[in-house]
Amino acid sequence: MGTVWSGDELDLGAYLERIGVRRDPDGGGELRADLATLYEVHRAHTAAVTFENLDVLLGRPVELDVKAIEDKLVRARRGGYCYEQNSLLAAALERIGFEVSGRGARNRTRGDFLTAVTHAVLVVTVEGEPWLCDAGFGYQGPCEPVPLGRPGTEVRQGEWTYRVREEEGGVLVLCVLRGGAWRDLYAFSPQSYHPVDYLVLNHYSSTHPRSAFVSRAIAQRPGDEVRLALVGRELTRLYPDGRVERENVGPDELIAVLDREFGLRLSGRDEAEVVRIHRAGD
Repeated sequence: MGTVWSGDELDLGAYLERIGVRRDPDGGGELRADLATLYEVHRAHTAAVTFENLDVLLGRPVELDVKAIEDKLVRARRGGYCYEQNSLLAAALERIGFEVSGRGARNRTRGDFLTAVTHAVLVVTVEGEPWLCDAGFGYQGPCEPVPLGRPGTEVRQGEWTYRVREEEGGVLVLCVLRGGAWRDLYAFSPQSYHPVDYLVLNHYSSTHPRSAFVSRAIAQRPGDEVRLALVGRELTRLYPDGRVERENVGPDELIAVLDREFGLRLSGRDEAEVVRIHRAGD
């Protein structure tokens, strides 16, 4: 199998330790490219690695080569956003032996208007069946793979239910059930995306003044019972029954919230700069 996602460069053992999968890939615990392994790795990754944009906020370039992502998300135990998260997941799955392809998605959580393709997702084929895998959509994203071969099939993940529906032109839409209503999360076409395509999308998302990631702190975590999102000064708790709880996070509370709720720790200098930006915000 080729190494489209540079899986051969990944320290798989370090990655598995980071996400809490207790197996030795070179010893007694063989990892097979089967559905059980896909579920295990996907769920462990989303539980362990926080969605966050703090390097973008600090004006640092977001590198997408596997070693740079490994240094940040695995060894430094930081988080990242979709291009980093799903590039890392793709490299790991490829290294294990899965067939992995990329897709580009349009966010639909902000209303009915057409948005640009700015989200990276993965399609993993297991025994001829395609599965949507996405460790990088933040607090509303799936914690486990979602089947693509049978549009309309509902899958329950903890207290949350997802399905994929098909639109004209083969466009697939990931939906979540919340408060008794189905809500679109994002839509993607059958066109394959490659790592080089994500370089272009990443450049826009990490540098363009109109990008949602460049001017405010964002940290998010999915969960079985509650989904947690910090966006700027607002900390949101989202529940499957539709309830939403919001609270304000001031500059003096920010670092404690990042640590307590999202497991994120920064150097003293970075903490001071993030707080300064937070204080200067709205």
